[in-house]
Amino acid sequence: METRPPLPPFTEETARQKVQAAENAWNTRDPERVALAYTADSEWRNRDEFFSGRPAIVEFLTRKWQRELDYRLRKSLWAFTGNRIAVRFEYEFHDTAGQWYRAHGNEMWEFADNGLMRRRYASINDVPITAIERKFLWKRTE
Repeated sequence: METRPPLPPFTEETARQKVQAAENAWNTRDPERVALAYTADSEWRNRDEFFSGRPAIVEFLTRKWQRELDYRLRKSLWAFTGNRIAVRFEYEFHDTAGQWYRAHGNEMWEFADNGLMRRRYASINDVPITAIERKFLWKRTE
């Protein structure tokens, strides 16, 4: 059986570890790697898209990072209880025309007993910004 520690029920420390692990994985922009943190039948809502399962997650993330270029993400713990974590996040990216955006959002996560995420619901709003307004300027690491 797959496991992804830390496992629920979460403490503040283990919830923060989960959030940091998600931030680190998403910043790789590797859809296959990111998808491994979710159950095989994980349910997602991302903006106006609803889908489930790892193949759909990989397909979604592949499309996402083909259009959201130079993606940089920061997540922070909002709340936690039992097997659930709420996260606030911001990320920046630019499109193929060079327009930069900062996305603001919230995620609700629910985990299976093995530490894999079985539900992810994300609400996100994009705000156009100039390159000078960017605040996430670290270099991408592979």
